[in-house]
Amino acid sequence: MKQALRRILIWGVLGGLVLAGIVYAFLPQPVPVDFAVLARGALDVTIGDEGYTRVTDVYVVSAPLPGRVKRIERQVGDAVVAHVTVLAVVQETEPVFLDARAKRRAEAVVKAAEAALTLAQADVSRAEAELDFARAELDRARVLVDRKTVSQAAFDRAQLAFRTREAELATARAALDVRRFELETASAALIEPAGAAADEAQSEACCIEVRAPVSGRVLKLLHESEGVVEAGAPLIEIGDVRDLEIVVDLLSTDAVQIVEGAAVDIVRWGGDASLAGTVRRIEPYGFTKVSALGIEEQRVNVIIDFVGDAKAWAQLGHGYRVEARISVWRGEDVLKLPLSALLRESDRWAAFVAVDGRAQLRYVDIGHSNGLEAEVLDGLAAGDRVVLHPSDRIADGVAIAARP
Repeated sequence: MKQALRRILIWGVLGGLVLAGIVYAFLPQPVPVDFAVLARGALDVTIGDEGYTRVTDVYVVSAPLPGRVKRIERQVGDAVVAHVTVLAVVQETEPVFLDARAKRRAEAVVKAAEAALTLAQADVSRAEAELDFARAELDRARVLVDRKTVSQAAFDRAQLAFRTREAELATARAALDVRRFELETASAALIEPAGAAADEAQSEACCIEVRAPVSGRVLKLLHESEGVVEAGAPLIEIGDVRDLEIVVDLLSTDAVQIVEGAAVDIVRWGGDASLAGTVRRIEPYGFTKVSALGIEEQRVNVIIDFVGDAKAWAQLGHGYRVEARISVWRGEDVLKLPLSALLRESDRWAAFVAVDGRAQLRYVDIGHSNGLEAEVLDGLAAGDRVVLHPSDRIADGVAIAARP
């Protein structure tokens, strides 16, 4: 009898343990989550994008006249001194060959100029003869007027004729000079290219040295090899690399939030520490730029100046890549909430708060945001534990526990 009771008791205990295990297995378990405790502190709202450095004043040195530019021996990075360093040498170009038609036309122009010169010489001879005759007439009139043989009026007409012939001779000689210069001009069109030795001697005597307008360094060679250029052709770029600025092209919707004088944090430029800057200008016009995804965007250039010791960014040069974070708003005593704790609920922002081991849904009004944290205006308080990255397993009243 005792053994039977003992078996019943043992099996009863075992059955109770199994039943308790089954019930425990089917009980809802707390959902493991990550928590964040809300606290007050400083919140910085910035707008950032990639930009590049550039020399504030870049000078493009160009050819002052058409000609042949010798090979530029300067290299990128070479130091130049204003009005001393020779950047390029421009030589006058040799004449080009004429085709048969152009040569025949040039020869005809020369012959016409020669004929005009002969005609001008004849006019000078005629004017000289007429002047000699007028001088003789004036001398005779002077003798006769002294003897009272001719009237004073006749003497005056002789003087007028003499002066008129003098003016005609001067005009004829000027016309002769014009015809002579026209002949020289026409003959110049027939000049053919000289040999290499003669061309080299002429080039050495006829060249212009282009000197640096300012002190600085060579930034870019625009025409390195020897060749023929037109007047105004760009040859070389120079500038002072110690005078740098940053250009960042932002979306126009972001640029309108920035004010001149805003603080800038310059990061990812290659150095260990970030650099300080300030916004100097927001350009008043935008331009269209196609993004990497093929989307057309309206962009605006924002010009940033470095602030502080120039030695900190001495390794930067013209056209270097940087990343700028421009300050838009800053709060010193702000209740901050991680953006990863927010979710949309009935067209409002909400967050789950841990209360007595269960998730409690609370609607939240947020203000400024910097992409990582948001300003809490209403709905939460400092010290609240909010759930980060809430999944679809979490709902209002669900048991939660900290993830191990």
